[in-house]
Amino acid sequence: MFNLKYAKTKYNYNTVVFVCIVLGLLLFSSCKDEVLPKPASYLRLDYPVAEYVGFENQCPFAFDMNSKAIIKGEKDCGFTISYPKMKATIYLTYKPVNNNLNKLLRDAQKLTFEHVIKADDILEQPYLNTEKKVYGMFYQVDGNAATNSQFYVTDSTKHFITGSVYFYAKPNFDSIMPAASYIKNDMQRLMETLTWK
Repeated sequence: MFNLKYAKTKYNYNTVVFVCIVLGLLLFSSCKDEVLPKPASYLRLDYPVAEYVGFENQCPFAFDMNSKAIIKGEKDCGFTISYPKMKATIYLTYKPVNNNLNKLLRDAQKLTFEHVIKADDILEQPYLNTEKKVYGMFYQVDGNAATNSQFYVTDSTKHFITGSVYFYAKPNFDSIMPAASYIKNDMQRLMETLTWK
């Protein structure tokens, strides 16, 4: 005769064993470390302490520049100051003032604020040196703009100089930040040591 009580117990026991095996397999298979993609990282770049030397030629101004940089004269007292290891260049442009100071100021400010589209922020730092008659503005452009630092200086009567740095790489502020900071310090030194002849 068929024992109903025994059949129910055996069935429940087999079900319990099956469920335990399945749960055990699930627990053991879920104990693996979760695989996550590595976040983007950038090379840590350390640069030597800057040493400055005076630069002077036939142009109506002189300044200090980094001794590791390479300077080349362009037409009309313009210069390029190259940093080959950082793939960057500072462009200096000289213009004589001939009753056109307002236009020169507007052009310099326009050049800076064309980067507003890509910039996160533009910090303006006025510069005044009444003893040397050097007046100007230094701009620090934060974000993925084509240039990270720009400036202009003038004596307000005869001379006007603009400077900007450009990197030969796709703008990515996080990756070029160490180099941008290094060159920004060089630009500020250039601006602060500039003298008219």
